[in-house]
This record gives sequence, structure tokens and C-alpha cells, in this order.
Amino acid sequence: MDVELSGYEALEVAERIERNGVKFYRRAAGLCDDDRISTLFVQLAQWEARHEDIFKRMRQRLAAGHPEPDRAGAADALALAGLAVFGIQPDPSQGLTGKESRTDVLKMAIEKEKDSIVYYTGLKDFIPKQTDRQVVEEIIQEEMKHVRILTQSLEQTV
Repeated sequence: MDVELSGYEALEVAERIERNGVKFYRRAAGLCDDDRISTLFVQLAQWEARHEDIFKRMRQRLAAGHPEPDRAGAADALALAGLAVFGIQPDPSQGLTGKESRTDVLKMAIEKEKDSIVYYTGLKDFIPKQTDRQVVEEIIQEEMKHVRILTQSLEQTV
């Protein structure tokens, strides 16, 4: 089955990815017993919340002046596309039990950030305005920075 998303739907998925990232990082911060890493997770949650807002505004601009996108099949497409980063759980942070080591949580976070980068790289093809594509590119660069920061924290942990 081919999954096709409109730019509007692709941005909805991006919002979901960021919203789930906020939940994941907030829970990770609450479960972490290392103040330095907990603070890092809080900061990452704040950055992801900012990204969610950016994608929401882009989606609203895309929809402005256009009729509501055809939603036939959108739920299936969004569910499948949502698997890209956090799976289908409504709250992927619930996958964190508190029994994971700091190393495990950092590795999970790195993988989620990398998956986000892959999704956002493809997302640019759905965005009609060059200025909005540039914003997505800037978010990709920020997500890459998150990978570097998390990787440095991981290296300091082991």
C-alpha cells in the first residue's frame, strides 16, 4: 500500500512527532536521577514544543485560503506516517518505565532524533513555499544539534 500525504497532512505528522517528543523528554527528565541529564531533557522538551508551534503555524498558512484538504484515507496515512518516529502509541513516553539506564534513555532519544531528521528531510518536498522549506531545514539543523548534544552526553555517561 502506498502512503501519500499532502503537505497539510505531512505537517500534521510533524506536529505529532514534536508533541510526542515533548512528552518523551518530559517523562525522561522526571525519571532521570542525574540532574545534568534531566536538565538536558527539559531543554529538549522546550525546543520540541517550539518546533511543534512552528509546524502548526506553517500548516495554518498552507490551509489559509484553501478548502479543507480531502481527508479521505488521511487517518490511515497519518497513522502509518506516525510510525516513523514514535510509533502508534498515543503517548510514547509511557514506554519509559523508569527501569531504563541513563545510557538506554540517551540511546533511545538519539534514535528518535535521527528518525525525525529523516522524516523532516522528506517533508521538505511537500512544502510549497521556499521560506517554509528553509524553516524545515533550520529545524533539521536543530535536530542534528540535538543528536550531537545527546551523543556528547552519552559519551560522558559511559
